[in-house]
This record gives sequence, C-alpha cells and structure tokens, in this order.
Amino acid sequence: MSENPLPPPADLRAWSWLLGASTLLMLGYFLLPLQLLGERRPLLSWLVFAGALVGLTWLMLAKIVGVMRGTARQPVLWLAFLIFLALTIFAATYYVLGAHKAEFAGLETRLDALYFTVVTMATVGYGDITPAGQTARLVVVLQIGYNFVFLAAAAGTASRAIRGNVERRIRERG
Repeated sequence: MSENPLPPPADLRAWSWLLGASTLLMLGYFLLPLQLLGERRPLLSWLVFAGALVGLTWLMLAKIVGVMRGTARQPVLWLAFLIFLALTIFAATYYVLGAHKAEFAGLETRLDALYFTVVTMATVGYGDITPAGQTARLVVVLQIGYNFVFLAAAAGTASRAIRGNVERRIRERG
C-alpha cells in the first residue's frame, strides 16, 4: 500500500492550530471576568459586543473574498475558527445578559449560555432556555440574522474551497 493515510505535516500543524486556538477561546470564555460587563456598564457592554461583531464580520468577509479570489491560505481552517469565534462572542453576550434575571429564563451559568448559543446556531430551539427581556430578544435576532448571512456564506465558501482543493488534487494526480 503506497498511499500515506496521514495528512501532510502542514495540514496537521494547521488543524493543531485550530484546536489550540479554539481551546484558548473556551478557556477565555470560562475564565475571563465577564461580570465586569452587564447592566452596571451598559455602554461598555454594547461597545464590546458591537466591536467584537464588527471585527468578526470584517475577518469573515476578508476570508470569503480571499477564497473567491483564490488568495486565501487555509480558508476552511480560518472559517471554522471564525464560526467558533462567533459562537464564543454570542455565548459571552448571553452570559452577561443572563446575569440580569429578567432577560433570560433558565440561563444561569456560562455552560447554559454556551448551550443556548449552540442550540440557537443549530436552529434546534429546545425551549428550556428562553429570552424573556427585550435586550435578550434583540441579541437573539442579531444572532439569527448573523447565522443566516455570514455563517451560511462561510459554510458555502468553505464548501467551495474544499471542492476546489479536491479538483486540484485530482488534476495533479491526473
């Protein structure tokens, strides 16, 4: 058997980077003092949330354009990381909002906020955690809109990049 079943070392390094970066995001999410934000500092909270979304959107668009132009390096890896970053941003926002009990029913912990974000992102909606306040509902609407526009575009772009890589490898083996 002459085929090597392991991916090339560069691919292993790239996917190791994704695993490491995602682990750091989760460590930050669970360890950063998010209680410094919230109803005591509403302007700062909104600025952090808006800044994070604007930065994420800019990065996502840059990667999508890079794939369309054929100049993006490791586009699938980057798009996966950016989707994970979006999940972390929304989970942190829900956790901060959940500290104000009138905003969410059933959201008590950071794990609850992460779970709610994944359920919302996956459009499952079990109903065990629900946005009760107007601010929480606004952020949920923003997440759903963000999912439809940017995450769908990222998934389509990743699919295009994978298809292009497969076609290129087939031509090279040719």
